[in-house]
Amino acid sequence: MGNSTHLTHFILSAYFDTGHLKYLYFVIVLLLYVLMLVSNVLLIVVICVNRSLHEPMYLFLCSLFVNELYGSTGMFPSLLIHILTDIHTVSTPLCFLQIYCIYSYVIIEYLTLAVIFLYVSVMISVTLSLHLCGNIINKVYCDNYSAVKLACSDTTAVNIYSLSFGFIIISVPSFLILYLYMRILKVCFSGSKQTRHKAVSTCTPHLASLINFSFGCCFEVITSRFNMNHVPNILRVFLSLYFPVCQPLFNPLTYGLNISNIRICCRKLLFAQM
Repeated sequence: MGNSTHLTHFILSAYFDTGHLKYLYFVIVLLLYVLMLVSNVLLIVVICVNRSLHEPMYLFLCSLFVNELYGSTGMFPSLLIHILTDIHTVSTPLCFLQIYCIYSYVIIEYLTLAVIFLYVSVMISVTLSLHLCGNIINKVYCDNYSAVKLACSDTTAVNIYSLSFGFIIISVPSFLILYLYMRILKVCFSGSKQTRHKAVSTCTPHLASLINFSFGCCFEVITSRFNMNHVPNILRVFLSLYFPVCQPLFNPLTYGLNISNIRICCRKLLFAQM
């Protein structure tokens, strides 16, 4: 049995001929990417330059925004290139590098850095050991399970590993966070009206971010592992983009608009010269 290294490239077959509309799609995607970059970089700068925000909560948010930049950069530059070109191929090393970036970005949202890279490295190593009999990935970006589905060899081990660890990595932190929030809110709602208002305004953005990201991950798993041939191709493409787009746009807007200290510092930074 050989392995996948004899493949020189993969074909991303989810792209479709849009004619002159490709320039419109390019502009839309480019604007989304620029918005992600500007909003995340702005909040990172605001937190870094303001000593009043050098507290654990804001430093945690800063690391979250850095991760959003990492995840979106692993996805959008190649997406922009493929929108403008008629040959939608990606070399094997770059394809697996993109898989690594996207999956490590996802897991960074849930776990500490030490556990993350162990999981992703093992997952990609197992996939690379498979004997692949095709090179057509029915997506607009490289996805690990799409590569696994091209295998001629037995994929039971990699499927069990991916599903079990993926479930643990996503579900355990999510249930723990939800449990802690229930405990926190229970204590807060037994206090004064001011305490309840502060608790809700502080917890709501983080809880909304967790739910949004968890929904995006679950949606991605469902669309990857189940037959979606009955769904129009253009709709499948746009739905698949919800996963890499949701957090890089959602988090800066949510935290930037809901946390008053960040709003105030943003105004000072943006309008200091006016």
